[in-house]
Amino acid sequence: MIVLGISPLDKDATASIVADGEVLFAAGEERFSRKKHDAAFPRDAIAYCLDEAGIRVADLDHIVFYDKPLVKFERLLETYLTYAHRGPKRLKTARSVGQVRL
Repeated sequence: MIVLGISPLDKDATASIVADGEVLFAAGEERFSRKKHDAAFPRDAIAYCLDEAGIRVADLDHIVFYDKPLVKFERLLETYLTYAHRGPKRLKTARSVGQVRL
C-alpha cells in the first residue's frame, strides 16, 4: 500500500510517501519556497516525494490529510481571544472561508 500524506495550510506544510508502513520520503515546503514555516499547499514537496520515490499519482492507494479540527479550532479560538479587540471579526472571516466549522 502506498500513501501520500500531506499537512497543508498550517505552519510547516509537508508531504510524505509511505509504502507498506515505511516512510520513503518526506519534505517540507519551506525547503523549496525558502520561506521559514511556509504554510502554503505543499505542491513542490509533493512533487519531490513522488519523483524521488518514482511513484505516479495513479500508483497511490490513498492520499491522507492531517488535521484535527477540534484541536485546530481550540488553537484558533485561543489566539482570537488573546487579541479580543480583533478576535470576533477574524473568527467570522475564518468561518466564512471554511477554516473553522462550528
